[in-house]
Amino acid sequence: MLIDGRWVTAENEKTFEVADPATGKLLARVPDASVRDGLAALESSTRAAAGWAAAPTRQRAELLRRAFEAVVTRREEFARLITAEMGKPLTESRAEVDYGAEFLRWYSEEAARPAGDYRIAPDGASRLLVSRRPVGPCLLITPWNFPLAMATRKVAAALAAGCTAVLKPAPQTPLTTLLFAGVLQEAGLPAGVLNVVTTLDAPGVCGPLLADGRIRKLSFTGSTAVGRTLIAQCGPKVVRPSMELGGNAPFIVFGDADVERAVDGAMTAKMRNMGEACTAANRLLVHRGVANEFSALLTERMTSLTVGHGLDPQSQVGPVIDQAGCDKLERLVNDAVERGAVIGTGGAALEGAGTFFAPTVLTGVPPEARMFKEEIFGPVAAITLFDDPDEAISLANDTEYGLVAYLYSRDLEHGLRVAERLDFGMVALNRAIVSNAAAPFGGVKQSGLGREGGREGINDYLDLQYVSLDS
Repeated sequence: MLIDGRWVTAENEKTFEVADPATGKLLARVPDASVRDGLAALESSTRAAAGWAAAPTRQRAELLRRAFEAVVTRREEFARLITAEMGKPLTESRAEVDYGAEFLRWYSEEAARPAGDYRIAPDGASRLLVSRRPVGPCLLITPWNFPLAMATRKVAAALAAGCTAVLKPAPQTPLTTLLFAGVLQEAGLPAGVLNVVTTLDAPGVCGPLLADGRIRKLSFTGSTAVGRTLIAQCGPKVVRPSMELGGNAPFIVFGDADVERAVDGAMTAKMRNMGEACTAANRLLVHRGVANEFSALLTERMTSLTVGHGLDPQSQVGPVIDQAGCDKLERLVNDAVERGAVIGTGGAALEGAGTFFAPTVLTGVPPEARMFKEEIFGPVAAITLFDDPDEAISLANDTEYGLVAYLYSRDLEHGLRVAERLDFGMVALNRAIVSNAAAPFGGVKQSGLGREGGREGINDYLDLQYVSLDS
């Protein structure tokens, strides 16, 4: 682990294994941190906080720029490591490296543009000076599905704002995060500005950090259930929470849509990251008039996908992250079939080594099915029919989540009107990807709090200070 600028083992000398989900083979053993390790990381972040906050914004910017250039230079090394520990095909891992690197470049540019304001009081008796300053030490918790991009998205914003941080990666994919931390060190990161703690006991290690009082901000990406718990833990010390939580994305295909283009979009929105993404299309809502054509084309495309180890150049679909994920997919598919859905292709885990699940298409999925309410998080496409726009919008909004929605229509005016009625933080109109380092990523309802990326992404790491001046 990286604590106070040094690579260290756990104080109790415990480790845990990181395995390749495609084969089950051991990749590495990493430290299984204790509470004392976590507190040591927090102490280091606290000591470094004042110096980093006072560092010139240009210094922060240039460090992030050097890190960006290093990640781009080592693209293939990062991509192969992501594939090894997470499972996605190399083409997708390379795309993640490109996406993750963009946050370093974007926030290297934002770092040198601190926002401020000078105002005259309405009565003319004083001047109002408004400035922003770093919120303080942060706790950053990242998921396993995008091990580089989720780390860069949080770390780059925090460092650009002048905050120090303790970063806790997911236990399934810590190796990419550790490599990224090493790149930052080589780029000139001062000791203590970023500490990385690996552990199997996230609640046991992170809980005491939030209760300590020195952490001033928590940024978490993960499930809504865990997010609720963390928000409650932020309360006693009034820690500022940012939450990027679960999704249940509708993918709406209207009767006037370009069906082939919509199928292309569905393949991307559903199968990016093998469906293991909070932005994945979870519910394909298709107008009855184009449903047969759409379902046939989608089934043909899904059936043609090549499943295999992500390091195989022919592979288009890698393994699900673990056996629990595979078992969940089987339960969701079986539940939908019991409620009347029909399997067009796939529908089960594949035999042999690794946790592979066949690319699957289900038609006639009723709104009562579990997969209509729960995140699927795998290569399973669930099609539900609708008859008119109001029904589609009602079905789309019928969820506790509100991260992203997709819609396809040739009528741009109609598409914009529908977008305005969708209860989601992000909407993709006639396209299948919303993620962009320059855009504010985040949801509404139980999909989260705050935004990451864009000009807005740095704001959660900054406090406002107002100074009143005599005229």
